[in-house]
Amino acid sequence: MSFESRTPYQLFNSFILSKRRLGIMKLIASDMDGTLLNENGEISEANAKAVKEAINQGIEFIVATGRSYQAANIPLQAAGITCPVVSLNGAVTYQENEKIINSIPMDKSVAARIADECSKLGMYVELFTNKGVLSESREHFLEVLMDIMRTSNPDVSEQEMRETVEQRFQLEQVVFVEQLQLALQDEHTEIYKILTFAFEEKQLEDAKKKLRDEPGAVITSSGETNLEFNHPKAQKGLAIQKYIENEGWSMQDVMTIGDNWNDASMLEMAGRGVAMENAADQIKNLCQYETVSNEQDGVAKAIEDMLEELDK
Repeated sequence: MSFESRTPYQLFNSFILSKRRLGIMKLIASDMDGTLLNENGEISEANAKAVKEAINQGIEFIVATGRSYQAANIPLQAAGITCPVVSLNGAVTYQENEKIINSIPMDKSVAARIADECSKLGMYVELFTNKGVLSESREHFLEVLMDIMRTSNPDVSEQEMRETVEQRFQLEQVVFVEQLQLALQDEHTEIYKILTFAFEEKQLEDAKKKLRDEPGAVITSSGETNLEFNHPKAQKGLAIQKYIENEGWSMQDVMTIGDNWNDASMLEMAGRGVAMENAADQIKNLCQYETVSNEQDGVAKAIEDMLEELDK
């Protein structure tokens, strides 16, 4: 069939298919730490500009993060970006107006076992709940993170390290309780995520061995010193899939950008998965595309590369 003999519908359909082949997306979903944010925890001017340009061209933007909504919203608002948020690795999804549209809490008995096992191993444990972030000991957290920083930054003073570590409590409003197990027994408390930090790699490995066969939880990580536990259905990729279903879109219409293991599901499921240069090789192997690091405005480059295909 010649070009001239095609019907308007056939021409339109051919145009849409060609755009899909070029990788033009309807939704961009970006991780935050190590991806959209630089090492200062900020969204660079270049990244913010690229996100806004994509939105201006009719492409929806959403962040998918291990952070709580409150901690995610701080850098977003500073950059002038208002968007939906998939928080806590997919456990709670918010619309732009902060309304919760989907949540997947953990089973309380599963959460109790995980918290108990990690505590026995000497790990710092936080529960992300509908009542905020709960923990037993501020000093334990500071001790763990200070020890990690001493090893990786031997030339930094104790005072500087402590100030850096304490910034964690400016991001997340942590409530300290006497016993996490008592909080887990509260029928009005929903557990969305468990975050643990460790002094030593062996603690992390022991925790993974003890808990990897737990059917009520999935284990991921957002850094070399932590483990994150969620309900098996609370994953970034599944949350994004749920978010777009009312639009009639598929994951082939989505570009995702990430750098760590809690991004794996959305990178694998997306039509255009983009790994950061600072991601581990195993994460890069999940993706069709790679961008530069978060310190080099990697999100901006990934978006610009995709929009350039639209211009073609």
